[in-house]
Amino acid sequence: MTNTRKAYFVGGGIGALAGAAFMIRDAGFNGSDISIFEAGKKLGGSLDASGSADLGYAMRGSRMMTTENFECTWDLFKSIPSLSNPEKSVFDETIEFTENVRWNAKARLVDRNRAVADVSSMGFSMANRIELLKLSEALDEELENHRITDWLSADFFSTAFWHMWSTTFAFQPWHSALEFKRYLHRFIVSFSRIETLSGVKHPIYNHFDSMVCPLVEWLKQRGVQFIVDATVTDLELEEIDGKATVIAIHFETAGKKETLAVKHDDPVFFQNASMTDASSWGAMSAPPDRRTKHDSGGWALWEKLATGRSDFGNPLTFNSNTSETNWLSFTVTLTNPRFFQQIELFTGNAPGTGGIMTFKDSSWLISIVLYHQPHFLDQPENVQVFWGYALHPDRVGDYVAKPMSDCNGREILQELCGHLNFERDVFTDGTCIPCRMPYIASQFMPRAKSDRPLPVPRSSRNLAFVSQFVELPKDTVFTIEYSIRAAQMAVYELMKVERDIPPVTPYDESLRIKLDALVKAFK
Repeated sequence: MTNTRKAYFVGGGIGALAGAAFMIRDAGFNGSDISIFEAGKKLGGSLDASGSADLGYAMRGSRMMTTENFECTWDLFKSIPSLSNPEKSVFDETIEFTENVRWNAKARLVDRNRAVADVSSMGFSMANRIELLKLSEALDEELENHRITDWLSADFFSTAFWHMWSTTFAFQPWHSALEFKRYLHRFIVSFSRIETLSGVKHPIYNHFDSMVCPLVEWLKQRGVQFIVDATVTDLELEEIDGKATVIAIHFETAGKKETLAVKHDDPVFFQNASMTDASSWGAMSAPPDRRTKHDSGGWALWEKLATGRSDFGNPLTFNSNTSETNWLSFTVTLTNPRFFQQIELFTGNAPGTGGIMTFKDSSWLISIVLYHQPHFLDQPENVQVFWGYALHPDRVGDYVAKPMSDCNGREILQELCGHLNFERDVFTDGTCIPCRMPYIASQFMPRAKSDRPLPVPRSSRNLAFVSQFVELPKDTVFTIEYSIRAAQMAVYELMKVERDIPPVTPYDESLRIKLDALVKAFK
């Protein structure tokens, strides 16, 4: 029987791309019957990378993955061929590369004396251990709308563990105690290796070149329609048999307003909000602009749809306080090899093996990552790229007398040199591109479960939510896995796919892993 149904994805991030792949691979859809609307000019959403050796490369974020905690991600990418070697899947290519270039950080933390900090102990007092245990064993309902500081004492936030855990996963003390608990359980396998990050898996290049591009190519080959530079302004809903049903998609493209009719059984997948909404780029001579959701409108559609529908979530929980959700990242492109050479001498790690290095006493709380080179597909041999970010960009620097939010790329490099005691000529001919992201940590805001919709809300007929802002039991936001798992769950439920979704692996039930974590906690 010929399929007459169409499928629509609103947003072109990794969740939507994965969802389209699941529709084809597992739901039997033809690619030509799938359309993806993307407001920008490029696909991949927050999983981005761009630029050139001449103008400087740029990424908003850097990601970490493990084989243990990315079950749905690897389930998908075992099916996607690598662009550089089509005989291998993206999964096989990534695992093979990581076996040869492993993270084993020897300088995870650097102190105010420009010395590698001792991280042989997590720095816990007995009171810290008891509080952490109570938080990790609390019921989700007990943690709703609570901050981490509601459960942990002030001295906990000066421990080596907190410095490493918070800068690995981007937690702040005022973030959600519920999300923090989920991370403790989901990544308990990483607890005993937090100082080396030895379990991290990373692709050959950045995640856009190594994961987004192969996935997009796979979808294109199967006829998926990509409608870029098209902003969806409304999903018109009608109540049918007591269920909210999308009957039309309203969007703007090339200055024109258009409407696309949707049949009652056509699935519509909506990426509700984005952690990189309202991002702005700076330059060597200019800081990034300060933007809000009103400058991009990325939250507007979710706010409209959620009005009067309690099971569609509450976006205001996540987008109402940018002072608690923003941080800055920066990407540095170099032709002078001296910086990489001096970092290797300082840390004992070759590029690509040191993971995250955090300057734990810096006012901005800066961390940097030196990748295996090249990190971009088109990166010349004589060019090197590294990335960094700071969790406290609104504080005045230690070597630059202004908040990082007001700094250009040149001033950020000056601050970094101060913390390393490097001469500034290590950045001769370097280009630093800063990026301000007002909502990058918005998914970590204290919340109730009802503030995030289920992938397919109970009141919905053909509308599913696919993003970092849906409710998935036991899984953790701010990961590629979360977006892909949400997409797989949404597709399988709407399309009634009879195939098991890879479950969240219960490492927190393993006696050996819990014992490893306990031993680490008492060091």
